[in-house]
Amino acid sequence: MIVSVVRTISLVLLSISGALLFAGAAKAIEVITGSSNSMNYQVSLVAQDLSVPWGVTFISPNQLLITQRHGEAVIIDTAGNNRTQVKGLPNVAAAGQGGLLDVVTEPGYQLPNGWLYFTYSKMLGDQAVTVLARSKLDQDTLTQWQELLVTNSATTSYRHFGSRIAFDQQGHLFFSVGDRGERPNGQDLTTHAGCILRLNMDGTVPADNPFVSTPDVLPEIWSYGHRNPQGLAFDLRNNRLWAIEHGPRGGDEINLIVKGSNYGWPVTSHGKEYWGPLSVGEATEKEGIVSPHKVYIPSIAPGSLLHYTGDAFPGWQGDLFAGALKLEHINRLSLNKDGDIISEERLVSPLKERIRALIQSPEGWIYFTTDSGNLYLISPER
Repeated sequence: MIVSVVRTISLVLLSISGALLFAGAAKAIEVITGSSNSMNYQVSLVAQDLSVPWGVTFISPNQLLITQRHGEAVIIDTAGNNRTQVKGLPNVAAAGQGGLLDVVTEPGYQLPNGWLYFTYSKMLGDQAVTVLARSKLDQDTLTQWQELLVTNSATTSYRHFGSRIAFDQQGHLFFSVGDRGERPNGQDLTTHAGCILRLNMDGTVPADNPFVSTPDVLPEIWSYGHRNPQGLAFDLRNNRLWAIEHGPRGGDEINLIVKGSNYGWPVTSHGKEYWGPLSVGEATEKEGIVSPHKVYIPSIAPGSLLHYTGDAFPGWQGDLFAGALKLEHINRLSLNKDGDIISEERLVSPLKERIRALIQSPEGWIYFTTDSGNLYLISPER
């Protein structure tokens, strides 16, 4: 990839600091350009001054609803001109890695009757859990709030909540829960921690889930042996679910999620212990455990996952995009027809931003958020 910085980024951000905060900003402002797979693109700054913008979804063709981890949400138009505070959110356990997390509109979503799905952490006594809920949006207010699943994942830790949401558009919802900082949870099927779960859209359990008839196993579990999956993406064309998860020190993984499968944590891992050069688990591979499609060493610290299907960038169709927190880039992965990862590219590195959430727009552009509080847009270069 050839990247040209069209102006010194720090000076650009300084000069427009505050200009995009509220109504009155004219338009998104270009900050860098680049080339990928023979396509030229530009990256524009749309909005600033968000607080760890964790999840983002389109509620109309030109409006984004963005969750902020501390427990608030805003609606921002795609020009960055207007910002509206969202009312009606629940109290969340905003500590450590917890808080208000993902938000996704249901397939075919339309205001005001469509459902918005959320994940977040909340307190149960002195412990925190990951929760899946849904609500409807009436102008700027969330109504008909429903907790669909308060997961069995309570610990006093504020680590590894997950949690991303994906739909198969066949009436099912997937969402991820991290191991909650307790490694044995990954292999314990009496807890939702360390699992990817599958539900019907109303929160009930599908009859064809893999462990519905298995005694002493939670029926919502679709796959297990996960450490902290913070990216989920469903490939509708090929009917397959992808996940990306944090390893310990090294060993982030991209996995193709198969019904009822064990992904190994903490029995298998490609990462190292934090206190020394010791491997985690028994091995990197083991019979009966699904091996990852890709391992990142060193860790990129993945924050999201997108399966791109848009027409704006034909050379990216079918690719996976992961937001990298620690290594501060968007990780683009090309797949062959069998789903094998055949190449990797690192985009937007000059921004030096921790990339959190990614979403594809109706035009096929890509919006992304950063932990510094910015909302950016990748679009074809004018």
